[in-house]
Amino acid sequence: MARELTEVGVVGLGTMGAGITEVLARAGLSVTAVEVDDAAVARGRGHVEQSTGRAVSRGKLDAAERDAILGRIRFSTSLEDLAQAELVVEAVPERMELKREIFTALDKICPPDTILATNTSSLSVTEISVATGRPSKVVGMHFFNPAPVMKLVEVVRTVVTEPSVIEDVEALAARLGKVDVTIGDKAGFIANALLFGYLNHAVAMYENRYASREDIDAAMRLGCGLPMGPLALMDLIGIDTAYEILDTMYRQSRDRLHAPSPVIKQMVTAGLLGRKSGRGFYTYAGRDSAEVVPDAQTPAEEGAIEGARDVRTVGVVGSGTMATGIVEVFATSGYDVTVVARTIDKVEAVQGALTRSLDKQVARGRLTEAARDEALGRVTGTTALDDLADVDLVVEAVVEHLGVKQALFGALGEIVRPGAVLATTTSSLPVIECARASGRPADVVGLHFFNPAQVMKLVEVVSTIATASDVAATGHTVALRLGKHPVSCSDRAGFIVNALLFPYLNDAVRMLEAHYATADDIDAAMEVGCGYPMGPFRLLDVVGLDVALAIERELYTEFREPGFAPAPLLEHLVTAGYLGRKTGRGFRDHAQR
Repeated sequence: MARELTEVGVVGLGTMGAGITEVLARAGLSVTAVEVDDAAVARGRGHVEQSTGRAVSRGKLDAAERDAILGRIRFSTSLEDLAQAELVVEAVPERMELKREIFTALDKICPPDTILATNTSSLSVTEISVATGRPSKVVGMHFFNPAPVMKLVEVVRTVVTEPSVIEDVEALAARLGKVDVTIGDKAGFIANALLFGYLNHAVAMYENRYASREDIDAAMRLGCGLPMGPLALMDLIGIDTAYEILDTMYRQSRDRLHAPSPVIKQMVTAGLLGRKSGRGFYTYAGRDSAEVVPDAQTPAEEGAIEGARDVRTVGVVGSGTMATGIVEVFATSGYDVTVVARTIDKVEAVQGALTRSLDKQVARGRLTEAARDEALGRVTGTTALDDLADVDLVVEAVVEHLGVKQALFGALGEIVRPGAVLATTTSSLPVIECARASGRPADVVGLHFFNPAQVMKLVEVVSTIATASDVAATGHTVALRLGKHPVSCSDRAGFIVNALLFPYLNDAVRMLEAHYATADDIDAAMEVGCGYPMGPFRLLDVVGLDVALAIERELYTEFREPGFAPAPLLEHLVTAGYLGRKTGRGFRDHAQR
């Protein structure tokens, strides 16, 4: 039976400590909050007063409730005032020596049954615990920033933490209105172990000038629905904090993907720490400002579309979901579209699906009947590639099989008029292979739409080493006219989104494979702790495990990075035919419709 704690302490009143103090006091506990000196106490008190004041102004608290919360907090500069605490949460800076020093002092001050918890996000809880004479009473209690808002708490047990301590902390997390996941003591726990590998990969992509900071961030926000792009998130976290977490994770795991990208250390040395210093990957209006201001790296307005070729008529080759969505996007944007499918039945299927989709938009008030009829009138179906001879742009959206695409581009190179642009929507295959097969590689570009094309705003414009500059510009211009957000990258496996997304998904599978946490806990950590719209296993089951495996194999083949090698568990599930929602079973069971 878990204890009902009433008297708790917090050591450290920075952003995290002040937030934890507020959370505990909101739940009705009596809190003693300790800082190093009066100035630090005043700053911490100010954090709590400002946060609760904002809650009152937004109608989430009334004045009486705020006064009651503040009345339950006693501020102090002496650890001795924690002598009666039943649980103490440490939230000082991420330095092992400092944390061990505090835990040694708390061990002498607090009663033998007091639980000592650390809010560390990356350091070894075990190493902290052995600085005390009660390692069995030490636990990790990792809150997320801002603590009053974020619902996740990672409860971290060591190999000697008593089960009763875990029960007490889990019960407290529930009382605080938090979602807890209980895990072992491993570098980065769940959320940071998955998040910071991804962030580090994004930094390397930027450092290697593969894509601009704006395009990397926009790609992950618009392509994956993430609340922030990775480089903007690095600036929010703090470049120095990110470096410390990555360095700690690397020293524990020896995983090269956690070795901090060199530019991170250089930025720390130069004092470019992100928002808190006014400059990181972006430049801000001032210290601690969220307002991004233009700097030398800020792209010129629509500079990428200069010199674009004129596009008025479009051909789309394919009859699947992506092809149909792309036809709809072009037709509703005013383009005349010729859609080519292998058989008359498939042509009719595309036209039927297009009509149903547009009818739904009319029913939802997003499109007028006249606009629907005009869009349908712009679409012509055919089974003959020769009917694309005079179009300005052809978009290929056939099956993800290189041989099929190469044969198609070979035919298009001969049929389509000189000067027309040939585009592939491939998500993982080399665009240059299609370009070479066409016999006119300067005219070929990747236009990677995201599914469903009618909804998703992102288009990756992929230039090969042979793509003409005006062809890339044409891709940007067309995407903008379609109401999409184009991002530029060169032709390598995964482009931006898949190159960042699928190694993260693979890391999650490895975590599950190692029995470190359950699929439910890993999904909860990323959804609740990081604000992801879907946790990795929910997303994998939606994408299809076979699709994920194919993309991961492409990434591994291109980069030869051991950390990119597909997790054996993923390969075994695919071999067994457990492909996710489409087969009724993947990482979870799904009811078949």
